[in-house]
Amino acid sequence: MQVIIFDNAQQVAISAAEWVAELINKKSNPVIGLATGSTPISLYQELVNKYKAGELSFSNTTSFNLDEYLGIDEKNAQSYRYFMNEHLFNHVDIDKTKTFLPICNQGENPRVQGLAYEDKIAQAGGIDLQILGIGANGHIGFNEPTSSLASRTRIKTLTQQTLDDNSRLFSANEFQPTLAMTMGIATILDARYVLLMATGKNKAKAVNDMVTGALSAVCPASSLQLHENAIVLLDKAAASELADQEYYLWADKQNGKINQEFGLYHNY
Repeated sequence: MQVIIFDNAQQVAISAAEWVAELINKKSNPVIGLATGSTPISLYQELVNKYKAGELSFSNTTSFNLDEYLGIDEKNAQSYRYFMNEHLFNHVDIDKTKTFLPICNQGENPRVQGLAYEDKIAQAGGIDLQILGIGANGHIGFNEPTSSLASRTRIKTLTQQTLDDNSRLFSANEFQPTLAMTMGIATILDARYVLLMATGKNKAKAVNDMVTGALSAVCPASSLQLHENAIVLLDKAAASELADQEYYLWADKQNGKINQEFGLYHNY
């Protein structure tokens, strides 16, 4: 993994936005995997700012979201379609008919819907850059601990820790879904580049387990150890349990020098 440590969360968002902008500006038909949750919100704001400044156009971009609650209406304020509209899609020039989420409506066969989502990704040419967050229990997407490393888009039952972590987003009398459709770990690993953002002390243990722990289904994010192009953007708080922080800081500087000298930039 390429681990890059920043002073604060805003710097993480700025760096992530630069990665996304480079892809969109470099490829004629970029395909981006998107994530929800509190961490990517600042990334989406940076992208909206770039669009409004005339630095970025999403007109040829296709997107695939990691996950969506099972059986939830897209107009529901708790749906991830609503989240994406509010934080990104409504504010840029992306064609919403080319923005996809793993939706399974009432009465639809989730196995069939999961396979159909995989087919859509394949038909688009695969995902160039997948944005990820990480749960406090190490989940990526809604791939909870013990998820198969070979898993594909499917239904997952959310753990109590994930439900507790997300409960702040629901009012006291509001229904909180316990099931979700999610890209599988193998689906995520198929992306050409994976960009994981993590900020805050509450993510520090999961980050340490992901980067230096054993490759294990107990920490689904550890699967990124298998990826050729996994970039991990951290603030100091999220990196606080990593033992080799000085090495990561030094390695990032050395990589920057090599990239500048030989033009070894992202091969999207």
